[in-house]
Amino acid sequence: MKTSMLIKNARIVTPEATFTGVVQVRDGHIHAVQRGTTSAPEAQDWEGDYLLPGLVELHTDNLEKHLAPRPGVLWNTQAAFVIHDAQVAAAGITTVFDALSIGERESAGLRSRALQTECADTLQASADAGLLRADHFLHLRCEVATHDAVDAFEQMSDHPLLRLVSVMDHTPGQRQWQDPAQFRKYQERHGAWTEEKWHATYAAMIEQQEKYAHAHRREIVAMSHARGLPLASHDDTSLEHVEEAVRDGVAMAEFPTTMMAARAARDKAIAVIMGAPNIVRGGSHSGNIAAGELARENLLDILSSDYVPASLLQAAFQLHTDIGWDLSRAVNTVSWAPAKSVGLDDRGGIMPGLRADMVRVTLKPNLPPVPRATFLAGARIA
Repeated sequence: MKTSMLIKNARIVTPEATFTGVVQVRDGHIHAVQRGTTSAPEAQDWEGDYLLPGLVELHTDNLEKHLAPRPGVLWNTQAAFVIHDAQVAAAGITTVFDALSIGERESAGLRSRALQTECADTLQASADAGLLRADHFLHLRCEVATHDAVDAFEQMSDHPLLRLVSVMDHTPGQRQWQDPAQFRKYQERHGAWTEEKWHATYAAMIEQQEKYAHAHRREIVAMSHARGLPLASHDDTSLEHVEEAVRDGVAMAEFPTTMMAARAARDKAIAVIMGAPNIVRGGSHSGNIAAGELARENLLDILSSDYVPASLLQAAFQLHTDIGWDLSRAVNTVSWAPAKSVGLDDRGGIMPGLRADMVRVTLKPNLPPVPRATFLAGARIA
């Protein structure tokens, strides 16, 4: 597989600047980056297309769409992983953290413990067999207000690909679901609930939260630190939530729901992660703070595609065109910053010495950016 190349006439986006120039790749790594052009006959002419670092995705639920292509239909996990992987690679993503949720509730379905364990095993087997295009890691999302969250974490905490842990609590009435009606609306997307079912579910979740949330969070945080795993909080809303994150040694705040929480996280040197679909759509599907508002206040560090892989690239360019960010700064939110936040210092930028993870992007007037080719360590994967 070819891992060396010479590229000219590319609009190169580095962590610090954007310019037209030449990139030389040798043995899967970036050897040289320079302004201007070259007359070397072997140089590939990128015709003014953008040359971006391969995108780094820390939190995606995209696999779930392939595991359950229709309500009530569960697909083969191996087949789901292969198609999910192809989709993220085609979107320009070269490093992806597959977010598996642990902590089982009644009628867990896609997020049952058995299925999540199977997914973790399938990820490892697929990687070992060389079936995946992108570089995959595991992100364990721990639903602390459930009876088996700690047991499930212990079962999966030594997975070879585990690199990130987040602690979350989706009990309605707080955090993401401050308005319980929004939680009910989301749950009813595949069919209406009776009042009896709604009240019973709500009461059961409140009871579980009171019984398990605090103790399970403490245990999972302690086990994560003992294993040297980076920690993220989830849906922080209040100053108290951020203070708890600080005590827990959290490095990243995923999807804070208020300006106050985002500002408090930044003040404590906690990186703020927001959803790229939030940028693309112009707001949160849950009715919480818009990511664009945080960007305008310089309170945004990292973007995540969450449930739409293609949104990562589109949102980065929208930070540039709609919010007015310098393009390098905007692209850093989907490459340099997420890579550094989880200790992946070998990637995330177009710089000599780094792995040649790259994406070729065409930009046409009035159209979203189009990823034309994706490269991992100099080899084309999409």
